[in-house]
Parts: sequence; C-alpha cells; structure tokens
Amino acid sequence: MSSNEFYAETLVVGAGPVGLTAALALRSKGLGVTVMEAEPEGRLRPGSRAIFIHKATLQSIEQIVPGLGREIASQGLVWPTKRTFWRGREVFVRHYPTPDPTKLPPFSSLPQVEIERYLMAACQKAGVDFVWSSSVSQVETSPDGVKVTTSGGQVWTTKYLIGADGSRSGVRRALGIEMEGSRSENSYVVVDVSEDPAAPLPLERVFHYEHPGAGHRNILIVPFKGGWRVDLQCLEEDNPNDFSTEEGVKRWLSKVMPAKYAECITWISTYQFLQLVAKQFTDSNRRVLLVGEAAHLFAPFGARGMNSGVADAVSAATAIDAALNAPDAATANNLIEEAANTRLTAARYNRDAAGLALNHIHASTRVMKTKRVLAALVAPYWKKAGAWLDEGPYGPRSGPPGQAASKY
Repeated sequence: MSSNEFYAETLVVGAGPVGLTAALALRSKGLGVTVMEAEPEGRLRPGSRAIFIHKATLQSIEQIVPGLGREIASQGLVWPTKRTFWRGREVFVRHYPTPDPTKLPPFSSLPQVEIERYLMAACQKAGVDFVWSSSVSQVETSPDGVKVTTSGGQVWTTKYLIGADGSRSGVRRALGIEMEGSRSENSYVVVDVSEDPAAPLPLERVFHYEHPGAGHRNILIVPFKGGWRVDLQCLEEDNPNDFSTEEGVKRWLSKVMPAKYAECITWISTYQFLQLVAKQFTDSNRRVLLVGEAAHLFAPFGARGMNSGVADAVSAATAIDAALNAPDAATANNLIEEAANTRLTAARYNRDAAGLALNHIHASTRVMKTKRVLAALVAPYWKKAGAWLDEGPYGPRSGPPGQAASKY
C-alpha cells in the first residue's frame, strides 16, 4: 500500500452516539474497527441535542459493554412527575415511584454530549481506532468490499462499512441513495437553559397545549441533567425569527418559566422537523449499512431518533459479524439485506409514529381539534381523556411489529 492507502477490517463513518455504539458493538464481536469522522478531535458540540435515552437503549448498550448502560443511566436523571395543561388548566398528572437503584431505570435524561463522552471512553478502552478530520468524498462497493476516498485524498479499503454520518451523510450521497418523506409546516424553537442549583425547579416533564403566556402556542418543558429543554411550537403564520433571537426567546420564556431562567439560556435553535427515510439501507453489493440519521430523520416526539439509531447500530454490527462468518457470499449478502430491510421497516414505522404525534400537536383537521377540546372538557371527570392528551404529543408507545429491538 502507498502512504495514503489504509485498511480496516470494518469501518464506521461518523463519531456521534450511533457511530460510537456501532463501533462498540463490532468490537464486542472481536472485530477490528476504525471510526472515521469529518470533524476534528475534541470538536465542540453545541446544545444538549438528544436528551432522552430509553431503557431499551440502555439495555442494548449494557449488553455490548457490561456496566456502560448502568454508568450512563446513573449520570442522568429520571423525572418523577409528568403534567399536561390545556390553556393553563391542568388536565393530567402522574407521579412515578423512585426507580430501583439495582436495576436500569425506565429512561435517563442527560445531554447527548455527555452520552457521547461515556461512549467515547468505552471505545478508547476497547481499542477502537479513530481517524479525525476526514470527510467522505467517494464510496465504491464491490462484491469483495468497500473503498472509501476522503476529501484529503486518503483511500481506505474495508470488508464492511457502517454509515453513521448523520443527516447530511456523505456515505449515503456517495452511494446515490435518496431520502423520501416530508417536512413539518410549523417551525419549532428549541432552547436549553441551565438550572439554578441553589433553587432548582421540581423535576417534572410538562406539556402545555396553547399556553396563555406564549400566545396560545404549544410548549414542552423537559428536565435533563444540569438544565431544561424548552420547545415552542410556532404557528404557521409566525415568523420564527421573532421567537428565536435571544431577545425574542427571553420575551416568551419568562412567561412560561420563572423569570430568572431568561438569563440562563445556553442554546437556541430553530427547526422544521423532517420526516425522511432512505429508500434503502444498504448498497447493491450488500457491503454498506446505513444507520441513525444517515438512514432516517424523525420529528423528536417520542425520542425515536437517537434511540432507534442505537438499535440500527446493534443490528448492523450483528449482521456484519454473521456475514463475515457466513459459509458463502450468497448467505452473507442475505444476512446484510435482511438486517437492512428489518431496520427499514422499523424506520418507516417510527416515521409514521412520529407523524401521528405531529398531527396530534398541530390539530390540522377539524376532527382532531374537536377531539382535543372535548378531551380537555371531560378530563377532570374521565382520567382516560387526560391520559390521551398527555400521550398524544409523543406518538404510539408500541414499537414495530415483530422487532426484537422492542420500541425502536
């Protein structure tokens, strides 16, 4: 090999939580792994990003690296109460018992950057190799493997590749795989605020339908380790810029949280949520598997993004290990294709589930508007109506039929 040619037994592109999980899953099978990341080592990641890691995801991580799921869980928090309000009036509340400290909790709420930190430490301990500041410019597959060319001119060959390089995936683009789906009509302003450790708020997840202090816009407030995530749903006629500048955020934030939090803003972002799924999760030669946001983009309701990405990563690693040990090429290809199709089915289910949550929140039809108003009216007398209002913004609680990955 020349000085710019390199070989890896398996290659993962992308060093986010999904890529790091894929690397750990491959190492748990005894496979050599190199992770290629476009950004430099030690890059700064703004904002909390994903903040909610479900029990099923913690279990998957625990199975790959015993003790790691518990460590991540212990670093986050489990809020014990959830409340839902309708135009300022409480319509639902539920209190949960303190989780058994000897078991994994139902979820853990902590910033994605913290989750990545623990995954990275585990990767380094497991002997995963990293190549930083190397973006993908070309991917070529053959029946025998994959050749990746970076923007810096390096050429890597590998037996199998996992594309975990996010929504703008260079791997997906290089393979010519298109995304299908839609974009939400409404914009959302997402804000992180730091907590005041001297006088913290009660740990409660709160959803407001048509909050009176925010011009009857929907508001979601979720605690995570060290702070709060606040989502404001803009109306279709709104100019998002009016609500997403620092001054604009301070105006509405001080009306939905205690005024002091308007001076504790650490991150502001604006989104129109995408509901996209790649047409296929593997290439024609069955040598690449797309995972996470390289394969799908969901609205965040129900926390299906990172959590389903971890399920993708574990599935991909399992399939690659089986393919490498297959008796012949046809069997190996079938194993990769089966994994790709299984996760494609899951992605479509999760996209549709997040879409149901969007439809519930937007109330874009007269039927949905009427159902919400009636549920709010009868909630004080019929608990199921309040529960429906509480659960609606997060989509179905069940997962893809027949999927071993449970919820995702």
